Amino acid sequence: MRFYSSSLFVAAITATALAFSAHSAQAQVETQTTPAPAKMPEDKSKRPSPPAVVKTTVRGTDVTIDYSRPSLKGRAAFGEKSPLAPTGEVWRTGANEATTFTVSKDVKIEGQALPAGTYSLFTIPGPTEWTVIFNKTAKQWGAYEYKAADDVLRVKVKPKPLTQPAEQFTITADKSGKVTMAWANTAASFTVK
Repeated sequence: MRFYSSSLFVAAITATALAFSAHSAQAQVETQTTPAPAKMPEDKSKRPSPPAVVKTTVRGTDVTIDYSRPSLKGRAAFGEKSPLAPTGEVWRTGANEATTFTVSKDVKIEGQALPAGTYSLFTIPGPTEWTVIFNKTAKQWGAYEYKAADDVLRVKVKPKPLTQPAEQFTITADKSGKVTMAWANTAASFTVK
């Protein structure tokens, strides 16, 4: 009889352990299959450098420039020691993600051919000359992953002084095809035709 009671006790313990194990396995499966709550998309308008989009049509070609607008906040925009757009270095031409430049048809930039498409727009600011770069890798953060091998077109332009300083970086484009990048005391322009 005593043996029988021990057997029942062992059987009861084993059944309890199996039930607990099955319950734990089910809970683990439920945990693994429960989807994570959806992350709300970031409100880019609340960034310190808010987004902006410039659109125009030049001789039947849609031109769209998507960029972010950093502010000076007492800092130097350009120059060798600038924390924003150092002289001689590739700059994202804005803030946050690299600026993108989209044309719906083949165009000429400063007389050089650029096929229809979307490009990242980088610049290399200098005191007497800027290099404007159209790079085939449109989606990238800043200029951290920039590769010169992916450049589709580079053109040189001359910067000009602004009559009134611009606290916030601004890109404008008009129907004549003139695209102007203005910040601090400097503006640099290129022409789309």
